[in-house]
Amino acid sequence: MYKVLKKTELAPSILDLYVIEAPKVAAKARAGQFIILRIDGQGERIPLTIADFDREKGTVTLVAQRAGKTTTQMGKLRAGDSIADFVGPLGEPTHIENYGRVVTVGGGVGVAPTHPIARALKEAGNEVISIIGARTRDLLFWEEEMRKVCTRLLVTTDDGSYVRKGFVTDVLKEVMDEKKPDLVVAIGPQPMMRAVCNLTREYGVKTIVSLNSIMVDGTGMCGCCRVTVGGKTRFVCVDGPDFDGHEVDFAELARRSALYREQEKDSLDRYTQRCQCHGGEH
Repeated sequence: MYKVLKKTELAPSILDLYVIEAPKVAAKARAGQFIILRIDGQGERIPLTIADFDREKGTVTLVAQRAGKTTTQMGKLRAGDSIADFVGPLGEPTHIENYGRVVTVGGGVGVAPTHPIARALKEAGNEVISIIGARTRDLLFWEEEMRKVCTRLLVTTDDGSYVRKGFVTDVLKEVMDEKKPDLVVAIGPQPMMRAVCNLTREYGVKTIVSLNSIMVDGTGMCGCCRVTVGGKTRFVCVDGPDFDGHEVDFAELARRSALYREQEKDSLDRYTQRCQCHGGEH
């Protein structure tokens, strides 16, 4: 069992932060990797990208949006509760070197996994410009944490409720017009990553994206997380999650991600109804 040491609502009933006691995972975790957890013996296994880790304290930090049954159930956890399974670190870590001028783009919950990547890139000697954005101010988080790990931080909200109105791509275009970066790293909703890649392709800037496809075992055996990259079949869990965004077939990725949408909704509805009947069980 893996103890929840800290639970914080970053956005009420929508976005949660968890600090998990997992010393063996923390000891080997690197920027860009993920874990797969299962809340209890009856639960499903879900992948979540590592938002932070502390080797000395033996902790791993996750940020999850309450989007389906399992993440909604996670939202009911409190400090002192335990998680049954916590497997990782999985996937290939983000390749870190001194590229020169790097822009990281985090959209929505994607801000969390960009945090350790931006930190590692800055520690490698890069000039790191980080762009973070959300639909509205209430969904924006970790502004100060991101400011600490980058050279310059730029913030935007879709509705203009904080700092400026616009999409992360609007800010990215301004940055690239100012001075062409050597690399862009984008993490967030699939439409956002696709839009970033469409923009950077025009400028000829290499762009890395972190994909979040449907996943079951996380070791390359089930094949559920397959994606087409550069015309070849790749597996997010073992070949990724980082890929050259200009080579990703985003249309196929979107179709595959929607395959079980009806079942996911049904599972969440049944869980919600059960909680209402039993007074908000875990």
